[in-house]
Amino acid sequence: MTKIQANATGTRSIEVSDEHLQTIDDYQLFRDLIDSTGYVDEEVLDKLKFNVRSLLESETGKDKRLLDLCLDVIYHQNMKAFGLQQLVLLYINWKDRATDAEANLGTSRAIQGTPFN
Repeated sequence: MTKIQANATGTRSIEVSDEHLQTIDDYQLFRDLIDSTGYVDEEVLDKLKFNVRSLLESETGKDKRLLDLCLDVIYHQNMKAFGLQQLVLLYINWKDRATDAEANLGTSRAIQGTPFN
C-alpha cells in the first residue's frame, strides 16, 4: 500500500495498492486521458470518472476490482486534480518497475510531487 499526496500542502493523502494500479493497467484507464498539453485538471478527473462510470455500467464493469478502485481511489473524497496527477506518476513508476523487472533495464522515473506542467 502506497500513499499519494492528494493536495499541494501534503495534508491529505489517498492509499493506493498494487491491485489498484493493476486494475488501472488492465482497463487502460489512463490511455488518452491527458491531452497534449500535459495538464491534469478537474476536467481530466471528470473525464476519468465518466470513463469509469461507463465501464461500471457495461458488462465488463462486473469486476469487483474496478469497483474497489472507484470507491478507494477515484471517487475518494480527497481526490482532486493534484491527487490524480500523483496517481498518474505513481502508475508510471509502478509500470517502469514492472518493465525493469522483466527486462532488467534502467529507465527514467517520474518523481511524485513534481507537477507535469
